[in-house]
Amino acid sequence: MTSTIQRYYLTTTPFIPARHQAALLLEYALSRDMTAQNLLRGTKLSEQHILAPSTLVSPSDYLQLLSNLQSGLAAADTSFMLGQQLLPGHYGNLSHAMLQAGNLRQALNILVAYQSWLSPLLAPHLVEHSGHAVLYWTDSCVTPRLRGFIVEMMMAAVGGMSRWLSETKLPWRYRFNRTRPAHIEQYAVHLGPDLHFNDHLDAMSLPLEWLERPWPRGSEIAMSAALAGIEMEYGSSLLAGLYDYLHEHIRTGPTLEKASAAFGVSPATFKRHLALHGTHFQAELDQVRIHVTLQLIQEHGYSNDQIAAYLGFHDVNNFRRSLKRWTGLTPSMLRLQTQGFQ
Repeated sequence: MTSTIQRYYLTTTPFIPARHQAALLLEYALSRDMTAQNLLRGTKLSEQHILAPSTLVSPSDYLQLLSNLQSGLAAADTSFMLGQQLLPGHYGNLSHAMLQAGNLRQALNILVAYQSWLSPLLAPHLVEHSGHAVLYWTDSCVTPRLRGFIVEMMMAAVGGMSRWLSETKLPWRYRFNRTRPAHIEQYAVHLGPDLHFNDHLDAMSLPLEWLERPWPRGSEIAMSAALAGIEMEYGSSLLAGLYDYLHEHIRTGPTLEKASAAFGVSPATFKRHLALHGTHFQAELDQVRIHVTLQLIQEHGYSNDQIAAYLGFHDVNNFRRSLKRWTGLTPSMLRLQTQGFQ
């Protein structure tokens, strides 16, 4: 990924067709007796703008709409109800391709590959380990106040999409990087009973066999034809692109200077772009180190010395101190916690 990083978007970049997510939010708000004026508060959008084919909105616009909807409706099920309408959604050829997916793997590959349109606020990542497929989420453009709401929305989107297209309820297991919420009954109703909180990932997983089970609507030819007609300006967000870059180069000691060069900007510009998203390089690097540590424990059973060497620590004690700073846990405590997710 050093020389082929695709052009990335920032939270202020207007690239999302308003007729996609913004139109869905408008329709949902009106169905719940919320006025368009209240939904659009704090943006430069009008009802006519949202319905116009040429209007593009930025992730920050999308976040403002979600914030207005959440506060205006004040209903515990809003995120889940919205999520169930997001996928396959109304995104033209992308939605048609997802509708024609032959199995869950193909549908999730579309979600990951075209995340800038299908999931512009949270980046999905699909990995496999210990006989399970794991779909986990990292930040693209999201604020701390809305993060839990958006995680709920996107997990409900994937769960609802997979249930509809497979015509069966899949045995998803959900993990959340948050404390147990007050509206836990909504989680059980809309996601299912297998819920785990206070984790270090926002993730959903299920046995690998479910990735390949044929779906009744699947058509390889129709799916490929739909995807062939799609051209997207942006591959991912700045934060999603940086996450992938750091994950790939974690063993070579990535630095701000190396990362900014890979993204084609100066270190000062890169720092400003990260600050625009409420973060900085070290915080993003530490997040990737946490995730890699979890993967090395769960997938390979690495010892502390092996993990320290993999991450470039010259002293295992330094790794232990760093892990405690990142997670609040010692390596032995983290191992005990992850045993429940093997």
